Amino acid sequence: MKIQDLPYPDPGVPDARSGPRFLWWLGRNQLGGQLKAMAWGLLHFASVSSLPFCVGLAVQAVVDRSGARLALAGAVLALCGVGTALGDTFLHRAAVTNWITAAARVQQLLARKASLLGSTLTRRVAAGEVVSVSTGDVEKIGWFVEAVSRFTAAAVTIVLVCVALVVYQPALGAVVAVGLPVLALAVLPLLPRATLRADFQREKAGHATELASDTVAGLRVLRGIGGEELFLDRYRRASQEVRQAAVRSARMWSLISAIQVLLPGLLLITVVWYGVHLARQGRIGVGELVTVYSSVMLLTYPLRHFDEIAMAYSFSRPSARRAAGVLSLERVTAAEGSRSDDVPTGDLYDPATGLLAPAGRLTAVVCGDPDAAGRLAERLGGHPPEQGTSVLLGGVPLDELPLDSARTAVLVQDKDPVLLSGTLRELLDVPASGDIGAGEALAAAQCEDVLAALVQGSLDAEDPMEARITERGRSLSGGQRQRLALARSLITDPEVLVLDEPTSAVDSHTEARIARGVRDLRAGRTTVVFTSSPLLLDHADRVVLVHEGEVAAVGVHRDLLHREPRYRAVVTRETDEEADRPGEATALHSAISELNELDELEELKELREIEESA
Repeated sequence: MKIQDLPYPDPGVPDARSGPRFLWWLGRNQLGGQLKAMAWGLLHFASVSSLPFCVGLAVQAVVDRSGARLALAGAVLALCGVGTALGDTFLHRAAVTNWITAAARVQQLLARKASLLGSTLTRRVAAGEVVSVSTGDVEKIGWFVEAVSRFTAAAVTIVLVCVALVVYQPALGAVVAVGLPVLALAVLPLLPRATLRADFQREKAGHATELASDTVAGLRVLRGIGGEELFLDRYRRASQEVRQAAVRSARMWSLISAIQVLLPGLLLITVVWYGVHLARQGRIGVGELVTVYSSVMLLTYPLRHFDEIAMAYSFSRPSARRAAGVLSLERVTAAEGSRSDDVPTGDLYDPATGLLAPAGRLTAVVCGDPDAAGRLAERLGGHPPEQGTSVLLGGVPLDELPLDSARTAVLVQDKDPVLLSGTLRELLDVPASGDIGAGEALAAAQCEDVLAALVQGSLDAEDPMEARITERGRSLSGGQRQRLALARSLITDPEVLVLDEPTSAVDSHTEARIARGVRDLRAGRTTVVFTSSPLLLDHADRVVLVHEGEVAAVGVHRDLLHREPRYRAVVTRETDEEADRPGEATALHSAISELNELDELEELKELREIEESA
């Protein structure tokens, strides 16, 4: 796999049973790249390690006054230089390719899992955790995959050099052969403690990231209630905890690095002392002593990769564990994909609550608990948070449909929809039936002022469709973001559209217009709206009250307002004292409904006057 071939046509099915198994799976899927990097690494390290033999041969040739052997040593030295340069260049290229392709594979797997789970992902994993896995953890996993090939090449080179030294000069070679494994294994007792400190640091960093993400997401609300300083203090404390944990982790890694410097120095002193002793006895020549000394000096270079692989594994293991935790999540279904790809039609029915949304009608659902409403909306979309009885569409369980067919049949817009950055045209470029155009959807969602604001905020765009939307639509108000998200959902034109509080951030006049626009545009299609707004409820064909997880009442808004106290308590937000005088609240909402009808009549009158004047 080359970088220009990314993304992968199919990133594969990961082994997400544990972090080490996931790392092993990644390595097996990049076996070709690992072998290529290892081959170039062997060429590089072997060339570097051959330099002492060339130098020793040259020194001995000078001592023996042999011009032929000196010329041979020079030629071999030049050849080693070429091998060192080529090996280093292509090793770096192959290793970085392994890093990038491994990171890309993990990101594709995470993106596929996020697409599969939808909004239920953040219900099962904290948003900060997902951000941490998809950014920093991906880089650490890629680092380990990239470091494995270089470490393998370095380890093989050290073994070969030790064998060569024992053959070349047995007395000194034996000292080096015994000392090098000690150097490589000396830091192993310290690695568990270093790993624990690194894990603790990452846990603190993940908590700080989650706190920062939540603070930024709720910044508008925090400013409204004056809570910026409170959350800023919390983030300061979390940041200091991260700093302290990082310092403790760095101290341990600095100790490991110090040992990696001290022990090779002691080995070098031992080799020189023993070599001089042997040279004085005439048991070795000057060239042999120089060769062994230079070999020990240069072997500290591949030895550094033992330290690197230990750090890479220490940092990547918890990252791989978190990634495996996300990738192991599954869509809660009974028998997904057991039916054909045909999209069913008919009534939408939830056996768990008894909720029925008749086909082709606008059904409003009232829940006293907003969280319960969100969970029920996810169930209706075929994404239940836990195992249970499947929702039926036309008598067909959504769990038994392939995921693409289920999402084509039922679209759920949650109460906090996300707007991706890009132009408005790109935002509205979604899979759709083609029966509803962008203009119709934007008009039904009452987006006229949103379009004007986008054009005004863009420097070069005169066409609203070419105006750019910032990340998550932060330059827009909450109501404007809601309306654009609603227009996007209306363009999709699914068989069943489920809207969770689609107008909670807009004013009442705009809300009434949106209610009429959605009702008219979705005529003949099944629409379910979770709301407690009287303006939306009054336009619904059918209103369902869900209380404590079950359907408690069914009817139309005005009828339920008169006869159902629990419905009236949720919709009117009445107090206990007002509950004793239900007539006042009912009269008030009847008056609101009448005003709403008068508003519609005024609009019709204005339209007739425009037609007559035309």
